[in-house]
This record gives sequence, C-alpha cells and structure tokens, in this order.
Amino acid sequence: MKAPLRHLILGGQRSGKSRHAQQQALAWCAGASDRRATVVATAHVLDDEMRQRVERHRQDRPAPLATAEVPLDLAQFITAHSHADHLLLVDCLTLWLTQWLMPLNALPNASAWAAQREAFAMAVQGSAGPLLLVSNEIGLGVMPMGRETRHCVDELGRVHQALANACDQVSLMVAGWPVAVKPAPEGTP
Repeated sequence: MKAPLRHLILGGQRSGKSRHAQQQALAWCAGASDRRATVVATAHVLDDEMRQRVERHRQDRPAPLATAEVPLDLAQFITAHSHADHLLLVDCLTLWLTQWLMPLNALPNASAWAAQREAFAMAVQGSAGPLLLVSNEIGLGVMPMGRETRHCVDELGRVHQALANACDQVSLMVAGWPVAVKPAPEGTP
C-alpha cells in the first residue's frame, strides 16, 4: 500500500496558498468516486474584519469541500479523521500557532504548546490519509520588534522545518504560482 501524500504549502499573504490547496484537494477527489475532502479551518473569529475574511473564504471554497473548524487541537482532529479516502486540508498553521502562543484572552502556556506541537508532528507522520498543510512563510520579512512576536516567528520556522521533513512535497507560492521546494515523489498523482 502506498503511503498518503503529505504536502506543505507555504507562501506570503494573498500568495494563492488556499486556492492552490483547494485545487489540489479537488483534483485528488476527482481521482475516485469514494474520495472526499475536508477543509480544517483554524481561525478564531474575534472581530468583524476576521469574520468578513472567514466568510470570504467560505464563499470562495468549492462546494464539494466540507469544512471543520478546529482552532486548537489539530493533532486530535487529524488522528480521528485521517483515512485513506479522506483528504484533510489544514488552513492555516500560522493562525493555529498564533492562537497557541499569543492567545488574546489568556496567557501563553509553553508546556501545552510544546505538547501540542509534538502531538501534531506525530499526527502528521502517522496520518492514514492525504494531508495538505497551508501556512504563511513569514520568516522572509523584517525582524519583529517584540519578544513574543519574535518567539512566534521562530516557532513557526521550527514547525515548518519539521513538517518539511515529514512531508512528501513542499511548495512555496509566489504571486499565485507554486514553486517546488521539495518536489513530489515520482508517480505521485
């Protein structure tokens, strides 16, 4: 039995990450009638601007893709819902990490984050079905001024490195175009 595809899709804001991931999910679903895909949305909606942004994403999402809202416990969700005929598209890891490290209504819990980061890495490596993981590549910009923000950027870079090692394929979206960072293995659909 062939291992499932794990694809990390990185890019800047409005680089086309989500659209590319959705196209990948739709193409995968078209490969067999018993396949399905779920967008695992990580956003916490806490203000009107974010509410509008999330609504735009929902409206732009193609109808065959189901949606699950999972702002924090991605590891548990992947473990419970990853199956050979079920693709999970996680969008986005940047929001997920920020909600763990910079929660708006609580203090960050470093040990809880470390446990979640480890559980997530294990869930990705042990996934039974295909995964598309969307995240912002924010380490190319200016150095953040605040300690907490620098820590968040550093942690995201560490997560990206770990996922790049665990994934079969890594793409960087630039102006709507995918650039292969780690090409898909030969024979991958």
